[in-house]
Parts: sequence; structure tokens; C-alpha cells
Amino acid sequence: MSGNHLDFLTDLIAKARAAGADAADALYVESRSLSVAQRLGKLERLERAEGADLGLRVFVGRRSAIVSSTDRSARAVADLVGRAIAMASVAPEDPFAGLAEPGAVARTIPALDMCDPDEPVVETLTERARVAEDAALAVSGVTNSEGGEASWGLSDIHLVASNGFQGSYRRSNHSVSASALAGTGTGMERDYDYSSTVHGADLGDAAAIGRNAGERAVRRLNPRKALTAKLPVVYEQRLAGGLIRNLAGAINGAAIARGTSFLKDKLGTRILPVGVTVIDDPLRARGLASKPFDGEGLATQRRHVVEDGVLTTWFLDLRSARQLGLASTAHASRGTASPPSPSSTNLYLAPGGQSPEALIGAIEQGLFVTELMGMGVNQITGDYSQGAAGFWIEGGRIAYPVSEVTVAGNLADMFLALAAADDLVFRAGVNAPTLRIDGMTVAGR
Repeated sequence: MSGNHLDFLTDLIAKARAAGADAADALYVESRSLSVAQRLGKLERLERAEGADLGLRVFVGRRSAIVSSTDRSARAVADLVGRAIAMASVAPEDPFAGLAEPGAVARTIPALDMCDPDEPVVETLTERARVAEDAALAVSGVTNSEGGEASWGLSDIHLVASNGFQGSYRRSNHSVSASALAGTGTGMERDYDYSSTVHGADLGDAAAIGRNAGERAVRRLNPRKALTAKLPVVYEQRLAGGLIRNLAGAINGAAIARGTSFLKDKLGTRILPVGVTVIDDPLRARGLASKPFDGEGLATQRRHVVEDGVLTTWFLDLRSARQLGLASTAHASRGTASPPSPSSTNLYLAPGGQSPEALIGAIEQGLFVTELMGMGVNQITGDYSQGAAGFWIEGGRIAYPVSEVTVAGNLADMFLALAAADDLVFRAGVNAPTLRIDGMTVAGR
């Protein structure tokens, strides 16, 4: 149906131009999802959702407006166009607003294997959730469950603009997870595990996911307080991507243009250790955040965001690029009711040359973080402070669980002090291997 949708959007753009728009683009997104949750062997939730959203952005000179609707009827479309033109006519002028030049838009749409054509039935998802929870409950020491869950989703994205761009792509997602509790009373501990992939065939084994969730919860029983000191902190692989997400926020073109990032003056300088590379790859086959073109119709490309420790680029959409006197890096992301803004795609820190055991083995005393809590990052100053739980490191070995800990530092210093392990796994849109950062403040007892 992509041809029909593109024809519809092309007609919508023509109507907007006829009504007085100097330029316009339109986004249409159709989505379907199915999710199942069970707890203690009983079905707790079964949800199916279907939706279709239409967004129209118009430009009248340097004034612009966006309107959205879920109704594609002729009357609704006419109203959509009329409201958009009326709103744009009274909006403040923005000297940086506007579509891409016609010669800059993507002309080919690469195939990235982003869609699993097989839609699972309810019974398949129910079985995944059941197997995951049963495996968690079978772990000795597990006393309760927060449930097993499985889900599937499919989205169709269609974008047309008056500069000549037309493009569509389809994305699917499968996931399975389990959350288990161990212990009793006030001594209970919780942990989880999950897998999320584009294709169902790539999902992690549901039984292994449940078993790992249960074992992780049991390992956390009887935690102690940590020392308060400056120590090495090791971030578990599945949490380490959060640090790279902070990097992404700090090199977001909108923040750079506003001057609200602690890295605003660091382009072309070293922000990570020698040999460390960070890559953003929107063209990764079966990537969870892959896309063949960005939200403004520009062709996406793989970029070394940090090369050998040196920051090489910002994440830019057209508006932030114009503010900075640069070219867009095709990182525009958008919804039907909001303007484009810069964001990363499949962003990851490349693996290092040591195993996680080697990173930990060189630590006399330190903290291995397996859970983070709170939002304690100041993107203007780089100050970082988060609640944490995990395990105390003693003599190069995991010694005992700890909780009620705070880890703090400054991201600029933390980035320069990190060391990467070799265990990179693509679990989400932002990923990193296990990371060790020396000299962090650990606040415990």
C-alpha cells in the first residue's frame, strides 16, 4: 500500500501549495502492535493496538506550522490544510526553517532488512511469556514474579515533501522479558532480563532469559553498604549504553546551537581515550534504530562520531545545521505532531581488547554497577550523579552485593577515563561494551 499512501501524501502537498504554502512536507505512520503479559501462570494482559497518524508541515515564507490528524476523509484533509496555513501565517518567523534543497534529498532507499514479514499469533507470544516466567520461577531462591512479557510491533512510515522527496519503509520489533523477585519481606530483591530484536528468529531464548532474570535476583540478596571513596567503577554491558546516550545528548545539534552542552567547544578535540571509537550506523541490517532516510528526506550514512578519541561531528538536522553554518548530518527524527529534531540511530562504542573479567581483575577495590536509578545528569555542566546497586569488587573479584549507593563524577572526566571491554552486544538503539571508569566518587556508608 506504500504507493497509495505516497500518492495520497503527494495530493495533500499539492492542496497545501494551492492554499498558499510556499513549501510543505507530510508524514503518514501506520502502526500495529500485540503484547501479552502473564504473572504466576495466569494471563494478566492481552493488548492489541492499531493506529494511523497523519502530519502536515507547511511553510509560508519563513513561518511554519504543523498539524496532525487520524482522519483521512476529504473533509478532514481540507480542514487540516486550512488550519496549517492559518497557523503558519501568524507564527513567528524562523530564519533557519525550511526544507532541504531538491538536489540534497535521498534518491534511493536502501534495503536494511528491517521488517519480519511473519506476524506472531497470540498463542506464540503467550508461550514466550510463559516459558520466560516459568524459567525464572524455577530458579532456587526465587520467591515471586513480576511476570513474563512478550510483544510484537509493526510500523509503516511514509514521507513526501514539496522538494521532490518521496520515501517509505517498514519496521518490525519483537521482544520477550521476565522479572523475578528473590527473598522475603524487606529483604526481597528484584532483577530482570530481556531481548528485543527486529526479527523474531533473532530473539534470545525465552527460557534462558527467564533463568538469567531469576539468577540475577538471587545474586542480589543480602546486600551490604559500600565504602565512600574515589574508586574504579565498572558499568555492566547492558547499562553502559546509558553513558553513550549521555554523549549523544551532549553532541545534539540543537543543544550545541543553544550553547547548552558541556561539549559545545569540543569539536575536533579529544573527548575519549586514544583508540576509542564511537559509531552511528543507521544502515545496519536488522538494527533496532536503522532507517534508510531521516525525518527530512536526507540519505542516512554510517559515521564515526568519535574517531581515535576525537570528536568529529555533531548530530544535526537541517535547522540546527543552518544555525551552526554546517550541513545536516541526516539525523533528523520526527513524529506527525512535532517538528524534526536531531537524534542518533544505531549508536555504539566499539569494543576494546580486554574481557570484562580482565577489567575487573585489575581492580583492588571498586564497584560493579548492575542497576542505575534516577536522572542525575546536567548536560550543561556535565555533572553526573546516579543512584546505583551492584557488587563490590575486592582483590580483582566480585565479592558481595551492594545497594543504596551513589556514583558521581563529571562526564567530561569520565569519558576521558573510560576503558572498554570486548563484550559489545546490540541490545537497543544505543549500545556499549562493559566500561570501566577510574576515579569516580562512590558514596555508601
